[in-house]
Order: sequence, then structure tokens, then C-alpha cells
Amino acid sequence: MFDSREYEWADVTVVMAGRDVTGIRGVSYNADQEKEALYAKGNKPHGIQHGNKSYAGSVRILQSELDALTAAAGGDILDARFDIVVAYGNPSTGDIVKMDLIRGAEITSVPKGLNQNDKFMEIELPIVALDIVYDYQ
Repeated sequence: MFDSREYEWADVTVVMAGRDVTGIRGVSYNADQEKEALYAKGNKPHGIQHGNKSYAGSVRILQSELDALTAAAGGDILDARFDIVVAYGNPSTGDIVKMDLIRGAEITSVPKGLNQNDKFMEIELPIVALDIVYDYQ
């Protein structure tokens, strides 16, 4: 029987610096590589040349999670480097189907703000990383 069930937010577990982040509201990450068409004779490219790779993303967390991560980092979250594991599946049933590893992540800024009638503070922390390993085993 073929099961085409997609992952949903309830299936995602995020571990930052070895800590299960329960106050997480979102996560995104991407790997990029510089690419440029190589031109020579004629007006069509002869090939595509590859340059540096880069890894970036963001995590959206609640204020209380930022406070906990900041304390774990010794007081300044901008000085910390840590791995982030994003696991897709239901850990309560042992159904971890796929994990991605964001290796050597660092937060680049800590923007904060609240608006009238907000019920909580959600903070989006941009990150850069040394590598992203998709489908990490």
C-alpha cells in the first residue's frame, strides 16, 4: 500500500545546541551555490562554472526560547556556534523518517519587537552555517 502522507508542523522536531526547542514557531534553511554561464566562441554558453557554496536560514522562536538559548550560550547568543537538527516524523511513535543537519550555525542578528494587541513575542533569528546535510543519518 502506498502512503502519500506529507509532513506537517506537528511532525517536526528541532534541536538546537543539543536542546529540544519547544517554543519554535518556524524554521527555514537553504543551500546555495554560485553558478555562472561560461561563454567563449558564439553567443551560447559552453558550460556552467561553479563557485562557492553558502548555507543560510532562519528560526522563528518565542521570547522565552531566546532567553533559554541566550543563557545556554553564556549570555550572548551572537557568540554561539551550534548544530541544528531538523527531524521530520513523529518522535513519540519512533517515526523519525528524515533528518537534516545544519552544521556550525551562528545567529547573525537578534531583532525584537511587539505591536499593539500582540499576545506574545515571536523572534525570527537569521542564521548562517558551515554546511547543511540533507537526509542526515
